[in-house]
Amino acid sequence: MNKIYDQLLSPKIKFQSERLILAIAISSYLLHLVLILLTACGVLQIESKFFKSPIAAIYTPFSFILVYEVFLLIFFLPKSISYYIGKQYEIITLIVIRRIFKDIANLELSSEWFQIKSDLQFTYDVLTSLILFILIYFFYQKIVKRDDPDMERSGDKDIRIRKFINLKKAIATLLVPVLIVLAVYTFFNWANAAISDHENGTAAFANINKIFFDEFFTILIIVDVLLLLASFFYSDKFHKIIRNSGFVISTILIKISFSVDGIVNNALIIGAVLFGFLILLIHNMFEKNAELSEG
Repeated sequence: MNKIYDQLLSPKIKFQSERLILAIAISSYLLHLVLILLTACGVLQIESKFFKSPIAAIYTPFSFILVYEVFLLIFFLPKSISYYIGKQYEIITLIVIRRIFKDIANLELSSEWFQIKSDLQFTYDVLTSLILFILIYFFYQKIVKRDDPDMERSGDKDIRIRKFINLKKAIATLLVPVLIVLAVYTFFNWANAAISDHENGTAAFANINKIFFDEFFTILIIVDVLLLLASFFYSDKFHKIIRNSGFVISTILIKISFSVDGIVNNALIIGAVLFGFLILLIHNMFEKNAELSEG
């Protein structure tokens, strides 16, 4: 399994994937712009807000950037649980920002801004992205010096810890084909609904932000629970159990956010990231107290 892991998730593969996805993102952006131009000239007849304004084309490359973030999430899974959770927060933040690019081209600039649903959602998303950006900054700041240091430094000395790391590598390796299949399946399902008839197509475009990521976070919940249960084999420290349990709750809140719209969606996303940050913050307090006691 380690050989397969090295082939799929090595630093070299990470670099190559980054270059490939960047090239695809640029190409898709230019293609989207061309389609918008052809639609504006009447060469193509596409009844969708995605092809009305060049601003909406930014949505397309962001979708591929999100694909790369998913790969980074899998890449960091065996290395650090906290960084793995941080990548989940980055993904949901990018989804919110991508949603801003989707809706910004359709804003109705008027004095009744707070009475127009789409304009209100745009306002919620802008504020949410700022709050998430700040929370993620503080989240990473708290794990730079303190994220399972024993697991990284003592891995060669403790068989239980090595087994846990190998388990995370095995999960990460299995996630690669699972997510590829999921991505292809959800895309073709969405494409089929979008072109089958007008009613289904309208619904498909309305729910485009949920494509893949709704199911993706369901898989992450399963992975998080597996990691939580496996962590009992290498550590029985209360604060680590609560930290890992809190991360599961945070992921579940993100998953639930896909089932609601409006300000409730934004509140759930912010609540999920804030909860994860506070859990990590309190966990670090326990670690610091333990160090002082040992000293």
